Amino acid sequence: MVYDIAVVGGGIVGLATTRELLLRHPKLRIANVEKEDVWSKHQTGHNSGVIHSGIYYKPGSLKAKLCVEGRKLAWEYCDAKGIEYRDVGKLIVATEESELGRLDDLWTRGHQNGIDGLEMLEAAQIAEREPYCRGIKAIFSPVTGIVDWGRVSRSYGEDAQAMGADMFLGHQVTRIERRGGITVLKTPKGEVQASYVVTCGGLQSDKLGRMTGGDVDPKIVPFRGDYLILKPEKSYLVKGNIYPVPDPEFPFLGVHFTPRMDGSIWLGPNAVLAFAREGYSFFTINPTELWDALTYPGFFKMATKYWEMGAGEMYRDLVRSAYVKALQRYIPELQPEDCLAGPAGVRAQAMTADGGLVDDFVFEGSDGVVHVRNAPSPAATSSLAIGKYIADDAEQRFDLSKKSIAV
Repeated sequence: MVYDIAVVGGGIVGLATTRELLLRHPKLRIANVEKEDVWSKHQTGHNSGVIHSGIYYKPGSLKAKLCVEGRKLAWEYCDAKGIEYRDVGKLIVATEESELGRLDDLWTRGHQNGIDGLEMLEAAQIAEREPYCRGIKAIFSPVTGIVDWGRVSRSYGEDAQAMGADMFLGHQVTRIERRGGITVLKTPKGEVQASYVVTCGGLQSDKLGRMTGGDVDPKIVPFRGDYLILKPEKSYLVKGNIYPVPDPEFPFLGVHFTPRMDGSIWLGPNAVLAFAREGYSFFTINPTELWDALTYPGFFKMATKYWEMGAGEMYRDLVRSAYVKALQRYIPELQPEDCLAGPAGVRAQAMTADGGLVDDFVFEGSDGVVHVRNAPSPAATSSLAIGKYIADDAEQRFDLSKKSIAV
């Protein structure tokens, strides 16, 4: 059988895209091809569960546009499906005078991005919302929430399946060929053929892009983030999301406090080079992938520029008291004994050869294929909007006006 469209990737972006294509074109034959035996095993299944407001992202960027749109669509979807979520809000806290200028810039950016209900809080007002948090000024975002994105993602997949999508789990795409107007996905379990293909490969997105002659850049370099978990008896220390003021001079956001739908509270994450693209522990090493990252010129340039920060992140990864010290900047009462070892996630960090970190979603296309080359956080929040964006792109690149285009 030759499908009209095959979507590669069973994470939240791939499943949202599969669903959106079927909503628009219910008579098309669509397949979703995922290398794991379950959906959403990697980035979707290891994220912090935050529904982001969109305040951080550059006005006019795809991240800003699609996050704000996607957040509203996510609320509507969860309401319609009976999936519980909570608007716990977020404090973005300045703890030093040197951060106040960046906090004001973020306030301006939030209004430019259309974030509703933002409040600027003084120290006493911070304490009213978060009694154990210490800061001199903060932005409160009431539209930041939490949800189980794994559950949401699985619901997308169930929707797509109910609309007629064929789901190929355990089919790792190892090669993509274009033959006479048909795109062939090679997997160890056989071929999947389609007139057109969309890839949403997450941690493997650059590899999929290069299979069809795409550029080396952006290159995915994996960074592991390890979390701590607050002991249940200490959960009174945190009510909602508490985040730092981002520093544009540094490549990662920094540690924060995140309530979860199960009642737990995650602390972190840090950010260290992962020794495998799917390396969720310090001891998981894929020599080929590690060498690939270490020998990439962009990583060397970034590591040279931020070596001091990188060393600090690695030290905090290995020494819990140092990790907790970074958290104490916001919750001084927190102690190392209040924390348990938590889970880890791996971020697919897109990078360029000059050492720059790609700061926006990246989509590219070639003959018969559309690639999602970069979709890190806030991709989960943005997922339904990304699905719409990809469907729009596919409709322009591919002739989807016919009821069935497969042969």
